[in-house]
Amino acid sequence: MERKIIEALKRWKASPKRMPLLLGGARQVGKTYTALTFGKQYYKNTAYFNMEDSSEIISIFERDLDPARIVSELSVKLGEAIYPDDTLIIFDEIQACERALTSLKYFCEKAPQYHIIAAGSLLGVALKREKYSFPVGKVDMMTLYPLDFEEFLWATGHEKLCAMIQDSFSGFTPLSLHDTALDLYKTYLVVGGMPKAVSEYVETKDFDFVTAAQKSLNDAYIADMAKYATPQDTTRIMAAWGSVPAQLSKENHKFQYKVIKSGARAYEYETAIDWLKAAGMVNICTRVREGKMPLAAFADNDSFKLYMMDTGLLCSKFSIAANVVLHSPHSFDGFKGALAENYIMQALTVNGFEPFYWSSPGKAELDFVIQDRSGNILPLEGKSADNVKAKSLRTFVSLYEPPYAIRVSAKNFGFENNIKSIPLYALFCLKP
Repeated sequence: MERKIIEALKRWKASPKRMPLLLGGARQVGKTYTALTFGKQYYKNTAYFNMEDSSEIISIFERDLDPARIVSELSVKLGEAIYPDDTLIIFDEIQACERALTSLKYFCEKAPQYHIIAAGSLLGVALKREKYSFPVGKVDMMTLYPLDFEEFLWATGHEKLCAMIQDSFSGFTPLSLHDTALDLYKTYLVVGGMPKAVSEYVETKDFDFVTAAQKSLNDAYIADMAKYATPQDTTRIMAAWGSVPAQLSKENHKFQYKVIKSGARAYEYETAIDWLKAAGMVNICTRVREGKMPLAAFADNDSFKLYMMDTGLLCSKFSIAANVVLHSPHSFDGFKGALAENYIMQALTVNGFEPFYWSSPGKAELDFVIQDRSGNILPLEGKSADNVKAKSLRTFVSLYEPPYAIRVSAKNFGFENNIKSIPLYALFCLKP
């Protein structure tokens, strides 16, 4: 399964300022598979060590953190030599060994010739630092997300369609296979981007198998909550996680603690939400009071929306049947917009944006506001269908006069009235 992050890993390998790489991401997004694939393709040898599988490996880090000794003993454990430059060292599930995490600092300072990827779920790396310090400034960091729509198209054999979408985006000219692309987008909403679910779809084309894979993934997340949190925190984390679909089903998608439990207060569940965010299981979109640069300076952290990291898991968690999403009956209209909004948030996050939403003291509310690398503040309105009337978008434009506005919908490409129309399926083309 081809992943875009491989290109970033190649740049990391070639960098003269390369440091040990910490590859984060939620459980089962493909970190181990990606690291091993990269090692086999771009190195003569790969030295793989799973910190959860062997107490012997953990014990190697307990005496001291001298890189030379560690590499020597790991070589003995592996049964073959580990060479600088020629060998990719992979420390998998590094959250199971805090000393191994700390050792990355010493590899950076004393043995930079070794190529090291340390993979671990965000929940382990971020939350289980009980005794040892995180190697701040001594590691490179990357995050792996579920497959985006473009990667999904690659996995399902639609590479040529990807190229056509890119070409239409470049010139903002209509895509001839618009309906075909929309149908595949709807399929992606159901399947999502978790590698296990995508593999089931590619192999079987049976949504029952896809749903079974998604439910097992959700069970794994629940198990992680119990493993990495206190019993009290686990209860609250599970409650917050379980409330996400209900939060999105409201007309106003702003997160409300009372939806978790009647009478719930922010102080009770703030830690739970931070946990879910650190685990990579949710994406948070915070409100901004002004559409001005820098957006983060105008953030209202008490007002936010919470989205699931993957639309497929959202559909599974809400028991939304595949045919409902694929054929969009009128009975689904109430949630169709929320699902599309979750997809947009997911796509923007993967593309490297930090999305916010905007609301005025009045009734105007804009789905997303993003900032590009040139410092431009761009309003983005998302629609699940081709109905594109947008009073809030016009209000934002009149107040802040952005260079252009973006509308993401089921309509084909277009650019008129200073609004770029981007089809939902082409959102992977939008970069910071």
